[in-house]
Amino acid sequence: MAGEDSSSYRKGGKKMKLGRKAKEEYTETGRKVSKHQNSSVREASFIRKLVDPETAKYFAEIANVIEGIEIELEERTVICGNALEETRGKEVELATDYIISHTLQTLLEGCTVDNLCGFLRSCANNFSHIAMDRSGSHVAETALKSLALHLQEDNETHSLIEETLSTLCQEIVVNPVDVMCNCYGSHVMRSLLYLCEGEPLGSSEFHSSKPSVLLAERLNLRSSQLDGHKLQHHQKFPDKLKFLVSEMLNPSRVDIATLVVNQYSSLVLQTALKLLAGHEQELLHVIPVLLGFSAETGSGWNFMKASELKNILSLVEENAYSHLMEVILEVAPDTLYDELLTKVFRSSLFKMSSHHTGNFVVQSLVSHARSHDHMKSIWEELGTKFKNLLEMGRPGVVASLLAASQRLQTHEHKCCQALAAAVRLENESTACIVSRILFLDSYFYSEDKDNWNWPNGVKMHVLGSLILQSIFRLPNDFILEYIYSITSLENNQVLEASKDPGGARVIEAFLNSNASTKHKRKLVIKLRGHFGELSVYPSGSFTVEKCFNVSNLSLRETIVSEILPVQSELLKTKQGPYLLRKLDVEGFARNLDQWKSRQASKQSAYEEFYAEFGPKTTEDSQSDNFLADTHRKSHEENLKGMRKEIDTRLSYGFAPNSGSQFLAHPGSGKLKRSGNKQARTRAGFAKDATKNGAFKRQKQKA
Repeated sequence: MAGEDSSSYRKGGKKMKLGRKAKEEYTETGRKVSKHQNSSVREASFIRKLVDPETAKYFAEIANVIEGIEIELEERTVICGNALEETRGKEVELATDYIISHTLQTLLEGCTVDNLCGFLRSCANNFSHIAMDRSGSHVAETALKSLALHLQEDNETHSLIEETLSTLCQEIVVNPVDVMCNCYGSHVMRSLLYLCEGEPLGSSEFHSSKPSVLLAERLNLRSSQLDGHKLQHHQKFPDKLKFLVSEMLNPSRVDIATLVVNQYSSLVLQTALKLLAGHEQELLHVIPVLLGFSAETGSGWNFMKASELKNILSLVEENAYSHLMEVILEVAPDTLYDELLTKVFRSSLFKMSSHHTGNFVVQSLVSHARSHDHMKSIWEELGTKFKNLLEMGRPGVVASLLAASQRLQTHEHKCCQALAAAVRLENESTACIVSRILFLDSYFYSEDKDNWNWPNGVKMHVLGSLILQSIFRLPNDFILEYIYSITSLENNQVLEASKDPGGARVIEAFLNSNASTKHKRKLVIKLRGHFGELSVYPSGSFTVEKCFNVSNLSLRETIVSEILPVQSELLKTKQGPYLLRKLDVEGFARNLDQWKSRQASKQSAYEEFYAEFGPKTTEDSQSDNFLADTHRKSHEENLKGMRKEIDTRLSYGFAPNSGSQFLAHPGSGKLKRSGNKQARTRAGFAKDATKNGAFKRQKQKA
């Protein structure tokens, strides 16, 4: 099913792993039990003491004091510190008590760094037991978060925190497997890793593992957080991070085979790898250990037996391991990635793509290809399988191939041709391409594909729409079939697509593409009569704005005249006020002739600026609307910032027909292209405007 490739399936896969089979293989701590391991050898369950009544009464009174009335900050700090002193020797039973643990969290948040570090050093010997308890894990994480906050606020505490962190790391690695494989301990271990990096725990997008974020990175819709992290190397305690990771993965002390297939320890290992991104030497040591290298097999792929290589291929079908392998491929140094592709995964890509879990590993492998040679190798196996992949419900693999070809600027045309061939018969018209990609599930699961028609009222396929958005970012010569197909849609189909969140982004991607203005206006005309109702949709206002940008004066007048009757309704929506200002609806209603004059002035200013600073164009493209000519990526964002200022100045305070005056500095002549300081300043302004606002609209829309 196509749904198997979505994030919802992935979550479903996790739930399935916790079913009957998972119960048979894991102990109460979450650790996988070896078939040859005797249960009597396992560490006995830790039995905590109950809190004595007198201590329970004391902390109940403390809770009333710090939560019941307003207290001065200094007095509150003193109370928290004194209360923490009373926990000495009783940390485990207090932290694991459901009621008192909440009070303990409040105390740890309100105390000084000295009291905080004293508490952690006192309970260090039992920190693992606290971390693996349902209530205790919250206490442990609160303590670590408080440490991180103190670290950010006061550099003078660095040495004290480092000493405390060192004590915790040394104690927790005494028995790391049980902690990592425990559902509560896993969270605490990750927090400990984050603290070694020196960031506020959980506050950075770098730590995000949301499927939507990962998908956006793989499809070039946003840059990877790891790319920026590789350049920073801001770890406050790099030695502690390396020590913790090396002890967690010491083959002589821990069972690596257990760690890589357990869902909780896999999350810990993924976090560790991400934090080590950019540290090649550490990664070159850690990743082979995770892949099963040992002293006996040596440190190179040539030492591995065929059975060991096959073991890796079989493990990628395990849910936890596949997640881990995705991260390995993302952070692996170039040499190691090349070895994985050529020695492990080559000749197995299609088989892996067929698997409901393995296909995510293929997506990661494709998305992080480093060179044209890598893309060539991948294409040889998957380039002729687009139709098979779509029929199996694996559009994510196709989308990743398309995005990788675009990023590496190789095989782009071949990808477009292969996709088009996958959704239509050999002699069939290309008009059907876009509609079938928009409804991938509906088309490929149809029993009568020959008579398949646009399904009214059906939500458009998320990955299908993302694939088309990628398509329309490619050079014009590669996507002629897709341009013809989208402009061949019926009027009602274009309207329905514009009302669907995914479909609307496809329409916008086409209007932003390097297709000719003639083709874009052909699509815009199909929406005539519906701009008013479309503008009040959550994402419709963006589509209307794009339509307005590529339209001539006559079409713009039509768009605004249709929006005017819904002006009051638009004011109540989130994007409505912006759209009304952008289109100058109020000015249109007040004086149509002046509105037309302002639009003409803006157009003149756009064309003059573009002629001065834009790239050289062909005669055909010079006749196009300036706003429509955004296909040159190196200039697009700069021009966007400039266009915004032109709109603002000509709408507020500049007289009609003054576009050329706008481009001139007061007291000087018109800007010259070569050797002119004003020109360089203006171009610099456009760049700055882009940095500050280029992603604002995308952020609002997300």
